[in-house]
Amino acid sequence: MAKAPPFPIENFRGLVEHIARLSYLNPDHLLFYRGQNADFLNKAGSTTIYPGLYRSENTSKDELRHRFTLLDQAGKELVKRWAESKLDGLRDIRQKTYVQWSILQHYSVLETPLLDITHSLRVACSFAQHDATADRSIVYVLAMPQVTNRISINSEDDLVNIRLLSICPPSALRPHFQEGFLAGTTDVTWDFDNKTELDFRNRLIAKFSIPSGTKFWGRGFNSIPKESLYPNNDRVLAICDGLRESLKTELQAGDLGEFMKAWTDLEKFILSEAKETSNRGISSRNLSLKESIDLLVNLGTISVDVAEELQSLRQYRNVIVHSPSQVEPSSTTKSILSARRLLAHLRSIRPMPL
Repeated sequence: MAKAPPFPIENFRGLVEHIARLSYLNPDHLLFYRGQNADFLNKAGSTTIYPGLYRSENTSKDELRHRFTLLDQAGKELVKRWAESKLDGLRDIRQKTYVQWSILQHYSVLETPLLDITHSLRVACSFAQHDATADRSIVYVLAMPQVTNRISINSEDDLVNIRLLSICPPSALRPHFQEGFLAGTTDVTWDFDNKTELDFRNRLIAKFSIPSGTKFWGRGFNSIPKESLYPNNDRVLAICDGLRESLKTELQAGDLGEFMKAWTDLEKFILSEAKETSNRGISSRNLSLKESIDLLVNLGTISVDVAEELQSLRQYRNVIVHSPSQVEPSSTTKSILSARRLLAHLRSIRPMPL
């Protein structure tokens, strides 16, 4: 199904009739929907439906670990601001990580390991058409285990499904108006064997292409206005807007990814140069990065000043990975440029092979 083209449907009534047949043919599952303005494909031309936190194809585990760290920090700050605002639901917000993630995702503070879905076909179609950039939009149909509680955990399918109407406090209006659910894998983490396990295309049983215009709805049906899905006078929105602004001073995931890529390229080059030297008999074992730098200094390949810069970047990388909250955000761009400059310098002075 992920590699198949979306099936074209011209009106809402026709879509409902197709969904009725799919529901009948899948009696052991509950159907959920996700509306998008495009069918997002990977390099192999297959649909991918990842939660926002996992959406980059080349995201390193170091970057994912950092994203989880940011998410944890944002959750703690959300609890603090919730308590200060004296809103209902503080106990659930404080005790349940899934509630924190639900709020942070629905109010666009941070991406989470959970995927937005809905049990309302009308809501999904409305989302698909909002901000459409083409003549047609996409609706995915996902077959999920039956929902038994407000947080349903299915150990056999390794899935969690969160009913936002039951779990979100009444002051958080947006999830209620969107009739939303959030789904993810149980024991979500940055450390996994195979990323495709996190892709909800594994639950995909149909994908439809619908017109982006109003003619799709026909007589008796209509799209839900965007202002209704994102209601005003939402006190939680004010909290999350402030939280989002405060997080701008934190080290962002994209910055980390850029630095880790630049550092990885630099580290590989240094280790490769040291390995070549080892193969010529100067050393008989694999060297650590620090030992590799020292060896290249002793051979006169790099200067002491360059070595000091490399050691400084190595220490910066360790702080980012192990204690990202201690990193000044403004230092990241400088470190990215330093890593790229050093790699270009080392390549330019690379000795000719013997």
